[in-house]
Amino acid sequence: MMSLAFESLLKEAKIPSEALTDRAVYIRTVRAGISGAAVKAGTKLINRQLFIRLFETNSANLSRFYSKKTLNRHYSEEVLDTFRVTAEAIRIWGDQEIALQWLNTGIPALAGDKPVDLFDTFDGRKWVSEVLRKIELGEFS
Repeated sequence: MMSLAFESLLKEAKIPSEALTDRAVYIRTVRAGISGAAVKAGTKLINRQLFIRLFETNSANLSRFYSKKTLNRHYSEEVLDTFRVTAEAIRIWGDQEIALQWLNTGIPALAGDKPVDLFDTFDGRKWVSEVLRKIELGEFS
C-alpha cells in the first residue's frame, strides 16, 4: 500500500511504481536515469537535508539538480533506493504521516540515529530496511 502523495511523487518524476518492488524494473530505471523532477518531488515529501547530503552539495546548489533531464547512474540509484525504503516504511506503517514521523525519529535499533540520517549510504538504507522488516514481523516496534 502506497500513499497517494507518494504515488503522485512517482508519477511526477516519471518513475514506474514497479521500480520500487521489482528488481529488474529497478535496475532498468537506474540505468535509464531518473529526472531531476524526482529530486524536487523528494525534497518536498521526504526531507530536503537528505537530498543535500545525497548529492554532496549545499542548499543553494541543490536546485541545479531539479532541471536535469536525467541524473547519472549513481545519483539515480541513490534517489530511487531512498524512495524504495521510504515506500517500504509507508507500507509497513500503513500511513505516510506515521512513516515519515518514524523516519525522522531517533530509533534505538539504529544506534539512536534517525532512519533518514542513514539514507545517504547504501548500508544505511539497508540497515533501515532490515529494521523495518523486523518491525513488520513483530520482532520490535
